[in-house]
Amino acid sequence: MTAGEARDIADRGFSHIAGDADLVAALLAQSGSDAAGLRAMAARPEFPVFVLDFLLEQDQRVLDFAESAGLRPERALMARAVLGG
Repeated sequence: MTAGEARDIADRGFSHIAGDADLVAALLAQSGSDAAGLRAMAARPEFPVFVLDFLLEQDQRVLDFAESAGLRPERALMARAVLGG
């Protein structure tokens, strides 16, 4: 997996989160920020790692994301490993 593919998976993960109000609330709570702060965080290079860490934190989150994205759950873990941090 390339770094570009890993970032694409993270971007898809963020889109998945954005489509679920409960996940958005949990992400905001974890980040300690409001929506404007989260938008600012999204521009930072470490944001894809934050998104993947959030999804991988709970099995059900990553399973739901993988199903909605049409990929194996292991791909999210691989993407996290490729992005390092």
